[in-house]
Amino acid sequence: MAADAPSEYRTGCDPRTLRDALGCFATGVTVVTCLDADGRPVGLTANSFTSVSLEPPLLLVCIAKDAASAPALLAARHFAVNVLQTAQQPASIRFSTRHEDRFGPNDWTAGELEAPVLKQSLGVFECESHAVHDGGDHHILLGHVLKATFDASLDPLLYFRGRYRRLHFD
Repeated sequence: MAADAPSEYRTGCDPRTLRDALGCFATGVTVVTCLDADGRPVGLTANSFTSVSLEPPLLLVCIAKDAASAPALLAARHFAVNVLQTAQQPASIRFSTRHEDRFGPNDWTAGELEAPVLKQSLGVFECESHAVHDGGDHHILLGHVLKATFDASLDPLLYFRGRYRRLHFD
């Protein structure tokens, strides 16, 4: 029996094919948070997140330009990246929708820099906004990490091929 030929994307092809190809890269799931100009907590789910530099300590997260939280995140002096663990899948879903009260059912507190920190997260990076760059239909938000905490006993919430996944150890 012959194996199916791999799918292929080329410029001008269906964007769904490109999205499916990008979905072959397993990612962690984060919720990026800040306070808006009125001091209200805002945030969104993002899986385009990575370390940029250890010296100085920089990270980046990509924010959709049409996201309701984008203006607040771009204007905020400080923000937090909450790396989610397996039990936080409901928070990931809630922060990825246009739900009015994303913070209500989630256990959170103000971090040292005042950005909302989701309790029980696998890791939290509290950042000072460093730069914003254009990234097509996304903003690339660079953060200078001022504080990082993590709980090594927790497992990450993963996203692969359009579904949440869990680590499987042999």
